[in-house]
This record gives sequence, structure tokens and C-alpha cells, in this order.
Amino acid sequence: MRKSFRGNKPEKAKEFRVNEKIFSPELMIIDEEGQNLGVMTKWQALEEAKNRGLDLIEVSPKAVPPIAKFMDYGSYKYQKEKLERKQKAKQKTVEVKTIKLSARISPHDVDIRAGQAVRFLTDGDKVRIELQLKGRENQHADLARVSISSVVKQIKEKMTATDPDKVVRIEQDIVKLGNKLSTIIYL
Repeated sequence: MRKSFRGNKPEKAKEFRVNEKIFSPELMIIDEEGQNLGVMTKWQALEEAKNRGLDLIEVSPKAVPPIAKFMDYGSYKYQKEKLERKQKAKQKTVEVKTIKLSARISPHDVDIRAGQAVRFLTDGDKVRIELQLKGRENQHADLARVSISSVVKQIKEKMTATDPDKVVRIEQDIVKLGNKLSTIIYL
């Protein structure tokens, strides 16, 4: 089977122009302590950076004149990647868990599905409640809406019983797509 690579390119981090790769002939220079040294030519700034044992990095290329800083590029790049990894580790992806119902579901099964939904919500996920209509059930979509509404109400009651501070909200009202009705709820 042929593997498609379309759209699978990883995001490229913003690369700064360093030393000779800077295009602008004049630059606003900031030293390693954050002091503004004023406007210099590119070659004067490169010479000064070399004397200090640092790199010249173009921080803001769209400013007039562009702003450049004296700093060690290797350690700067490492610190930036370290910060990105730390932010990525803290980030939690929210999943949408699906609870499937039917038009003729028993009250006990509804109770079990509501318990599952409460568990998903407390884990921080969103819950899609889906009811599929089959055959002649399609003519009674209004009854299916009532059924979904009662399940949502039951989930809200169970949630307030377990944790009264958390409020269940509806992200997407009951929508009919083909022969399915669904709604999405979250905390």
C-alpha cells in the first residue's frame, strides 16, 4: 500500500537569521544585558559580536530598522526548545467520547450510559450522546429528541450529586444528521 505524505509535514520552528545570514545593511542593536546600543551597520555589529564572543541574531526582522541582539545562538535555541517541550507536556488534549443510545433502550441501560458519561466528564473529556434511528423510527425524531434530553437531564443530576460545583453545559444542541441525532456536552 502506498503511503501518502500530503499534509504530514511537521511544523517548523521559527528560525532566526544569524550572523552573515542577516540581509539588512543597518540594524538596531541590543546587547546581552538588554541595553540599546543604537543603530549600527551589519558589519560593525558582526565585528562587535565577534569581539564579545557571541552571535548576532535578528530578533525582529519587520521593524525599521530590524532589531538584532548579541547572544549565544546555541544556548538560545536550546532554551527555546526546552520551553516548547515543557509547554507541550502540560497541554492536555480533550477527547470527545461517544455514548450510543437506541430508541428502545431500557431505563437500566440509560442509567449505565449516564454513569459512563459522568466518568468521562470528570476525566475532562467532552461527551457526544448519539441516538441512531432505524427504519420507521425515523418518523418519530421528536421522541428521540425527548429521549436524548432526558438522558442529558439525568447526566446533569448525577453530576450535581457527585460534585455540586461542576456544571454540565451543552456545547452543541440536538442535531439530526441523516438517521442520527446527537448532542455534545462538557463541563
